[in-house]
Amino acid sequence: MKPLFRLNKYLYKYKHYLLLGIIFTIISNFFVIIPAQLVRIAIDYVVESFSFYQLLDGTPLDGEGRKVFLSFIFVFGSLILGMALLRGFFLFLIRQTIIAMSRLIEYDLKNEIYQKYQHLPLSFYRRNSTGDLMARISEDVSRTRMYLGPALMYGINLITLFPMVIAYMLSINVTLTLWSLLPLPILSLSIYYVNNMINERSEKIQRSLSGLSTFVQEAFSGIRVIKAFVREKDSVNDFAKASEDYKVKSIRLTKVESLFYPLILGLIGLSTIIVVFVGGNQVIEGAIGYGVIAEFILYVNMLTWPVTSLGWVTSIIQRAAASQTRINEFLDEENNIVSTSNLKVPIKGDIRVQNLSFTYPDSGIKALKNVSFEVKSGQSLALIGTTGSGKSTIANLLMRMYDPTDGEIFIDSRNIKEYKIADLRKQIGYVPQDVFLFSDTIFNNIGFGLDEREPAENIIHQAARDADVYQNIVEFPKSFQTRLGERGITLSGGQKQRVSIARAVAKSPAILLLDDCLSAVDTKTENAILNALSKIMKGRTSLIISHRVSSAKLADVILVLDDGELIEQGSHESLLAMKGTYAELYEKQTQQTQEAE
Repeated sequence: MKPLFRLNKYLYKYKHYLLLGIIFTIISNFFVIIPAQLVRIAIDYVVESFSFYQLLDGTPLDGEGRKVFLSFIFVFGSLILGMALLRGFFLFLIRQTIIAMSRLIEYDLKNEIYQKYQHLPLSFYRRNSTGDLMARISEDVSRTRMYLGPALMYGINLITLFPMVIAYMLSINVTLTLWSLLPLPILSLSIYYVNNMINERSEKIQRSLSGLSTFVQEAFSGIRVIKAFVREKDSVNDFAKASEDYKVKSIRLTKVESLFYPLILGLIGLSTIIVVFVGGNQVIEGAIGYGVIAEFILYVNMLTWPVTSLGWVTSIIQRAAASQTRINEFLDEENNIVSTSNLKVPIKGDIRVQNLSFTYPDSGIKALKNVSFEVKSGQSLALIGTTGSGKSTIANLLMRMYDPTDGEIFIDSRNIKEYKIADLRKQIGYVPQDVFLFSDTIFNNIGFGLDEREPAENIIHQAARDADVYQNIVEFPKSFQTRLGERGITLSGGQKQRVSIARAVAKSPAILLLDDCLSAVDTKTENAILNALSKIMKGRTSLIISHRVSSAKLADVILVLDDGELIEQGSHESLLAMKGTYAELYEKQTQQTQEAE
């Protein structure tokens, strides 16, 4: 139960729902017990008065006697029906309080987890898979809700109904009570073990179904590759194997579930037989009336579900505790990237990097080694190097996705750690290498970085013009209101890159970071984007990260990185004159471009 104590703050928040639920449960249980007493009284009345009314047969009082007899039966029947309706009404109120409370807590918990996700550093997402993150906010929260809703509701019902019924039973007949309750502990333990088997097999089915869904998703996503390599038959066979595994596990679960109801009904039947046998003997001895047997049979049936639910509730609590443990792991995750001063000021764009070194905490890879450089406000700087040379790491450090292992970064002569993180990132326009566009309109994608919920149309249109994508957009049937497919699949590679650039430019950033954003486009598209960038970069500090020399030519200063170290620095012309690594890269790439043409 310890992991579930984390949820007590929510139970306190919605305590009025919980208290009302408990009150309604107690009241509803009175309307369960009273009808059993009415049945006893009615049966005893019928048995005792029947012989009396038989004496009136054939006499003038016969008709009057029958009316009195039937009126008493009608009154008892009406009372029992009224009690059942009142119990149904209070059961409705119980669900409207306790189950509604569990849904409200589920809503709050999901929001708390999602909000926590948003504030965790990039290193957290490198350590954890997307599927695991989604499972914790969906499946794990749903299991926790089962503890807060059904488990809590049936648990309260058990705690209140059991002592009430046992007290009534003991007050009537102690011996019959002990005999009638004899099979119930066996029933509870049996249900507990059967439930555990059901849960274990259900878990295996869930994993099998997850694997089946993943297989189908990959098959549909990669259908072009499957067809191109003529692997349709293999794909069908693999699916059949995965489906067979799911079928076998499902049948095994069905076999266990088939034990559930026969077990319950068998043990209930055993209790009923014991009540009739022991009670019948006491009736023969004259110790009790016939009505007591009927009353005890009703009591046994009343206790059956609460006792049966004990195993089920225990199983739910176990699963909820396991899920909440997983949730707590994420909620307890700490973000070590914090601001020292929460400084919120406009930045000009002067950047100074001093003795910068960085090792990725999750992999231990040393990405940067003692790198230093400086770029003045309004200047452009290009970072050139092969894959793995540390270029993108510098972009991540400038945006404080990570903090450097050693060294410092200054913006406008202030340590980057002094700035409020959200405010710093708002003033930096970032264009990633792996373009990500949301499944939304082009208009909303470009305006994504703006604070306004409904960005001004002229800002969006101007950003599109600056990125040289305006004409492409207006030619679409729905223009800027064109909805993009998943990850922007509606657009071509070059259009996606330019929409991504427009998104970065729309918020008028003081610093523009272009992280190898031209690597996936052809030479013609690259030239078109470079022409647009030359206009965009005027008047703002720009960092161009690329492995292509053609992109670097736009920059005032070029830095060449190799294996995390700064090996060359200068303008395009001066680096060519040095005949070093940059000149070699330039020569190779120029030759490749000419051959391609």
